[in-house]
Amino acid sequence: MHHTLAYVSLAFYAASLAGYAGFLYDEKAWMGRIAPVLLAGGVLTHYLALMERSRWVHTVPYDDLYGSMSLFVWLLALTYLILEIWHRRPSVGAFVLPFIVVWQLALLIFAPATPPPPPPGRGPMLALHITMGILGYAAFALSFILSVIYILQSRVLRNRRPGRAFWRFPPLDVLDRMIRSSVWMGLAASIAGLVLGLIWERRLSGTYSATDPKVLFTFMIIGLYGLYLWLGGLPAWRGPRAARFCALSFVLVLFSYTLVNLYMTGFHRYF
Repeated sequence: MHHTLAYVSLAFYAASLAGYAGFLYDEKAWMGRIAPVLLAGGVLTHYLALMERSRWVHTVPYDDLYGSMSLFVWLLALTYLILEIWHRRPSVGAFVLPFIVVWQLALLIFAPATPPPPPPGRGPMLALHITMGILGYAAFALSFILSVIYILQSRVLRNRRPGRAFWRFPPLDVLDRMIRSSVWMGLAASIAGLVLGLIWERRLSGTYSATDPKVLFTFMIIGLYGLYLWLGGLPAWRGPRAARFCALSFVLVLFSYTLVNLYMTGFHRYF
């Protein structure tokens, strides 16, 4: 019963994907207008599903692996929707929405039937710290998807074999701006999450764990994406080379996200 809204959000995401795909291969502009509306419906119902789960588990809805990954999918969809509204390029949605649909479907297939045990840590600062951390992961994931699109599109242009749908893709300079926007969002969220986490830990234990692997990985991720923003502004790195660097940087994000989820589920503690 508590997964009903999650299924509704999946239906919205799937319908939005169909709209984005139709816009990519069809001349009808109305598909490009209705697709983000359907995506917004999915984001809204997914948010309500998270709130419903929060009432079911009697705590924040992301205190276990399922909940944290569900929040990740929601933030990925929300981050992309914000970027699309800002840059006005609906053609990218045909490449982003498959990840959201498949991830949401997989989560519903393997959704737990019983609520997880209550977490040892509570409080609004901890909740905001975790939210900011997962938002950073979602923004970096979006930058990875956009970087892959950039690399493939530049390769098609170099080979001079564009297809019919290719001309609806956003220009490379627009893709570059979208990548940088998502990286900036990821950096802002990661820094905020790191600061909140250190403050919360200070209040809890009276010390800072600067050598904690999760903290070290966060510093490395911030430094790596900061380096990308710097290199991307250099003439020698601008273009596919910077996009490849951004895509490869996501490997560290994946490793960090896996470490955090294993830490949460294995030891029932928060980072």
